[in-house]
Amino acid sequence: MLNWAVTFLIIAIIAGVLGFAGIAGDAAYIAKILFIVFLVLFLVSLIRGRRT
Repeated sequence: MLNWAVTFLIIAIIAGVLGFAGIAGDAAYIAKILFIVFLVLFLVSLIRGRRT
C-alpha cells in the first residue's frame, strides 16, 4: 500500500514539473488517500498485534 502511495506521489511530482496540473492533482489526491489507508491499516495491525 505504501509503495502505491509513493508511486502516485512521484507521478504527481513529475506531472507537476512537466505542467500537467490536472494529472498532478489527481495523482496527489490518490497518493494522499492511499497513505491514509496505509496509516489506518498499520495502526489497526499494531493494536490487534498487541492483544494476542
